[in-house]
Amino acid sequence: MPEEMNLLYLLGALAFGYLLGSIPFGVIFTRMAGLGDIRNVGSGNIGATNVLRTGRKGLAAATLLGDALKGTAAVLIAARWGDQFAILAALGAFLGHLFPIWLKFKGGKGVATFIGVLIGLKWIAALIFAAIWLGSAFATRYSSLSALIASAATPVVLWLLGEPEMAAMVVILVALLWWKHSANISRLLAGTEGKIGQKG
Repeated sequence: MPEEMNLLYLLGALAFGYLLGSIPFGVIFTRMAGLGDIRNVGSGNIGATNVLRTGRKGLAAATLLGDALKGTAAVLIAARWGDQFAILAALGAFLGHLFPIWLKFKGGKGVATFIGVLIGLKWIAALIFAAIWLGSAFATRYSSLSALIASAATPVVLWLLGEPEMAAMVVILVALLWWKHSANISRLLAGTEGKIGQKG
């Protein structure tokens, strides 16, 4: 019976994380600002990058913060019951952002929520992610490529920090993040991906 209850609680942590991750801050903030549905703007994505296309930097920053902190909150709340609960809540939050129940399972690409989850799980890994992203962005001027490189390095970073269970779970997150960036990868390979600060 205790094992069954423990499984139930673990599934509860996953579901809790998913519901938090499903909160579509980009959609909420743009509608509150009277800008309509962000899914009808630019790429149609609900994340901060697309919100920035409205010209409202404050809304984009708020979206970025909201998408990150929902991941952090899910992890920190679930962590009160143990590391396994935190790890499952992290997975749930990321899945919620990518496949939100409120938006017919069509969500964002997950970079902000990925960072937020890392902050909750192992903040030093989040700092290393940011350092790798910044270094890559400075060298290549590609935001998407920088996110792909930094995310791919994260499981190795967590393993080196002595967190093999977190590293294993993050491998799943990285695979999903790369899949969500398949269009960006195609443009990178074709040489048509937009660079940071590039206009037009």
